Amino acid sequence: MNDLQPMTSHPQSVIDALQERIDYRFAETDWLLRALTHSSYLNEHPEEKSDNQRLEFLGDAVLDFAVAAWIFVAYPEFQEGEMTRLRAALVREEQLAAFARQLGLGAALRLGRGEEEGGGQARPANLADAFEALMGALYLDGGLAPVQQILLQLIQPVAERIISSAADKDAKSRFQEWAQGTLGVTPRYHIVDETGPDHDKLFVAEITLEQTVVGRGEGHSKQLAEQAAAQAAWEEMSQANRIVTAQPVAAGGGAGEAGEHPGTTG
Repeated sequence: MNDLQPMTSHPQSVIDALQERIDYRFAETDWLLRALTHSSYLNEHPEEKSDNQRLEFLGDAVLDFAVAAWIFVAYPEFQEGEMTRLRAALVREEQLAAFARQLGLGAALRLGRGEEEGGGQARPANLADAFEALMGALYLDGGLAPVQQILLQLIQPVAERIISSAADKDAKSRFQEWAQGTLGVTPRYHIVDETGPDHDKLFVAEITLEQTVVGRGEGHSKQLAEQAAAQAAWEEMSQANRIVTAQPVAAGGGAGEAGEHPGTTG
């Protein structure tokens, strides 16, 4: 069965303007129309066959792959945890809605009257869904090439800002912000060992969340050991997919200087 069914026309000027903004001409414009069709529109237009939900499902998978592939090539020095966090930051709903605004998808959405009057063209969920659906439509119409072409223009500057922001935040601040904001728990640090002469001490620190050790690190000062423990905890939580959705990549703000954190050893 052919999944592509003819759809009622959208103002051609809207379709043309959107294709110009994304710099891609659809061979089958019905894919684009479907990507722009919200479920509320079908309630008032029974002649329509499909909304954008199936395309959204496909686009979500296409987007994850295309962004992951781009990160893999663009940041060869990144480890798996770093790549996972960056991808999560780039495909979260708020960021996808921002991409949709850049492309002017809101004004092109086909919405039911109630949804439109309720501000549906600016609703982040609608915009993010439409962006994913657009990725699915592009993939079906032209393969990965147009998806990658559009994403490159959108995600590169955002990725650079995310990475730059994360670099400005030390490991302890980043982990504390996540732990307090997501779990409601303040990390505690303990120096559990120290070796070597006074002029060349090596300290070992552990970080705990509610008496559970979640990271361990060492350094030639207590602060460096605690930073190493926090970084180890962050990477461990990331590998376990505990951090990805809540705090994929630290961005903006802070939780105070490292030495001011509750439970920090002198």
